Amino acid sequence: QDYYGKELQKSEDLKTNACVTSAKHLPKVVRDALQHVHDEVVARYYGCGLVIPECLASCRILDLGSGSGRDCYLLSQLVGEQGRVTGIDMTEGQVEVAKKHIAYHMDKFGYQKPNVEFLQGYLEKLGDAGLADESYDIVISNCVINLTPNKRAVLREAYRVLKPGGEMYFSDVYASQHLSETIRTHRVLWGECVAGALYWRDLYSIAEEVGFNPPCLVTASPITIGNKELEGIIGDCRFISATFRLFKVPSSSQTGPAQVIYNGGIVGHEQELVFDANFTFKEGEVVDVDAEMAAILRSSRFAEEFLIQTGEANSAAQQGCCC
Repeated sequence: QDYYGKELQKSEDLKTNACVTSAKHLPKVVRDALQHVHDEVVARYYGCGLVIPECLASCRILDLGSGSGRDCYLLSQLVGEQGRVTGIDMTEGQVEVAKKHIAYHMDKFGYQKPNVEFLQGYLEKLGDAGLADESYDIVISNCVINLTPNKRAVLREAYRVLKPGGEMYFSDVYASQHLSETIRTHRVLWGECVAGALYWRDLYSIAEEVGFNPPCLVTASPITIGNKELEGIIGDCRFISATFRLFKVPSSSQTGPAQVIYNGGIVGHEQELVFDANFTFKEGEVVDVDAEMAAILRSSRFAEEFLIQTGEANSAAQQGCCC
């Protein structure tokens, strides 16, 4: 709370590139939406990835660790006036910045009433903030779960508030090994999203324990520290920022491999949909998918965008959407 509410006043105050998202990777629809976001909201943005998934019209989205509200205001434009975006953050100063600009953005977007709200609260205890079971289509998070002391509780709460077929789409920092006590208790490394990084293999075990499908890796890029003193403390440990998607797949949807055809109906992704590191769907092209991906497409908001023919997949189809 001190680091993000008081010590950091703008993204340029960060001491590493862990909480920085490269602008060159932003799709045009996101770049255009970003032009409408207030300068103060953008200046106080600290994120490590892009958490704007596809197929968002009229969705209800929850942003865990919403900070100054940048991602919420981006998503507000993409879900439309009939959609809903809720941001929750523990840092009072960040929530105040986000709330201050609600009227500005609704006027900018031409909305008659706000489709965003911001709450102060803890990600491990979403129920305390009044967030009900199965109330959201999508949960996002951008470089925040590493800051929480109980990551299992965060994923458990995300799973609870998601509707069946819902998705958790999130970017975070991951470590190549379990971190030493020296790293985990270093104040600056914690604030810079490094000291709380999860050993990447642990994400897979926690996700399975909570009930999610195996994580689907979307993108990953190395993190550079650029500070000799901090590099000396870190030693040979390596860090990446990675975006994963997790789905809450009902057991009734898991019926085996399939052949799928993308209909090209998602705005901004008409020619092809890059779903994750393993699966890219081109309009009108038949793709063999394994049982896990078939279940994801069948049970999620993507169901209407695909023709799914169960049981006709080639036996050589890729196995697993994790990478």
